[in-house]
Amino acid sequence: MQFMKETILITGGSGLVGKVLTSLLTAQGYAVSILSRSPRKATENVTYYTWDLDKNEIDTNCFLKATHIIHLAGENVASGRFTAQKKELIFKSRTRSTALLYQALSKSPHQVKAFVSASATGFYGSQTSETLFSEDHPSGADFLAHVCRDWEDSVDRIASLGIRTVKLRTGVVLANKGSALQKMLPPFQLGLGSAIGTGKQYLPWIHISDLCNMYLMALNKPKMLGTLNAVVGDDTTNAQLSRAIARQLNKPFFMPNVPAFLLRLVFGKMAVILTNGSRVSAQKIKEAGFVFEFESLEEALRDLLKK
Repeated sequence: MQFMKETILITGGSGLVGKVLTSLLTAQGYAVSILSRSPRKATENVTYYTWDLDKNEIDTNCFLKATHIIHLAGENVASGRFTAQKKELIFKSRTRSTALLYQALSKSPHQVKAFVSASATGFYGSQTSETLFSEDHPSGADFLAHVCRDWEDSVDRIASLGIRTVKLRTGVVLANKGSALQKMLPPFQLGLGSAIGTGKQYLPWIHISDLCNMYLMALNKPKMLGTLNAVVGDDTTNAQLSRAIARQLNKPFFMPNVPAFLLRLVFGKMAVILTNGSRVSAQKIKEAGFVFEFESLEEALRDLLKK
């Protein structure tokens, strides 16, 4: 009897996490299917299907072999100012995509055992305080908190279909390509790096390798369900991260902090995600059995910034 590979259907497969996750899954022996906005040619281990959120269309053939779904689709929050159009894209790209998957799954034959969705620590609101946010805390009141709350509510509808559902509230993903870290590097490489705002805002982070392994664990652990924070939870602040980057690059760290008002001039309302940040607990994911490879900020940066 020939062994059939489990097939993981990924949305947002062309993004930062999606690319690394696809490589990890195929290396682990999974077949991967990716929902794409435009047709693409299949490779040995990756098959592509199309969907169109504006037209509310999806190729339901994507479900025929899928045993699990990883839902990463969503407009990049950290690119561009928070214009009305941008905010609408951020919101609809998450909630509408999940609604389309729900509608298609409810009407199509499938063998999906688990649905693992991205969410974000923005759920707790853009605020800096000493509160340690766990998964049981209510959502914040600002725009991104509203997005995350409705995003998670839309994912909960998938659970109503009898599919095990996991939501990973992700912090800042540290990676060496296409990440926030990469965008931060140029001034530090010139010896001109500095903290942002007060520098006291917390920055809940996770190394991309740990995040991808967390998704892998969520796929394979039948008892893992509901919401979990996907962060290290070490109370790193923006100033501590900035100083650690300078140290890893062997560059001076003496420049004054970038003032918040200047960030607001450049980024508009989006500046709030740079100047505020919360303490977020990692207790639940650890109790679920996850072991971080990179729990030290210094080790994470050393790995990502090595030549």
